[in-house]
Amino acid sequence: MMRLTAHALTCQRGGRIVFADLSFSVAAGEAVQVTGPNGAGKSSLLRLVAGLVRIESGRLALEGGDAEASIGEHCHYCGHQDAFKGSLTVAENLAFWTAYLGGGGGSAEAAMERLGIAHLAALPAGYLSAGQRRRLALARLITVARPIWLLDEPTAALDLASQKVLAGIMAEHVAAGGVVMAATHGPLGLPTRELAIGRAA
Repeated sequence: MMRLTAHALTCQRGGRIVFADLSFSVAAGEAVQVTGPNGAGKSSLLRLVAGLVRIESGRLALEGGDAEASIGEHCHYCGHQDAFKGSLTVAENLAFWTAYLGGGGGSAEAAMERLGIAHLAALPAGYLSAGQRRRLALARLITVARPIWLLDEPTAALDLASQKVLAGIMAEHVAAGGVVMAATHGPLGLPTRELAIGRAA
């Protein structure tokens, strides 16, 4: 069974220790809500797991995954930046990311329908509202198969209906043996275990 384990992690950014001596374990089929005040290192932790931030000290290990792939290659990282080109259509942006990240999940059409943006498929992404942009970014969760989802404030800019859709998508992923780690100040709409990060210095 897949298990992500961290032992005594320390993260440093811009010459400042963001968090230190952080240990935790997350198993397949679990959803973890990363909590803490602003500046405590929630976003940095997700970026560290994704391989976007260097580990200053400590160890991060993944059991039960693809031995030939890095931990980051097992992860979906969805941060504050929605990462699309405004001149490309909604469908073209999703097709690009699906191909770039290896696909293996559901169809782009099904993902857009599930997230309520199918009617926007031919629209240049630069014309999308904040909520539509977020739903386009989240559509990658469906089209690309990755066992670990790292979501930074995933409900930001989403209305209540879209939050419920996202909660259903996350619940299905967890039920299928996936892992969700989400940094958020509010509820996610599914059972979670809390990972609290201490106050910033």
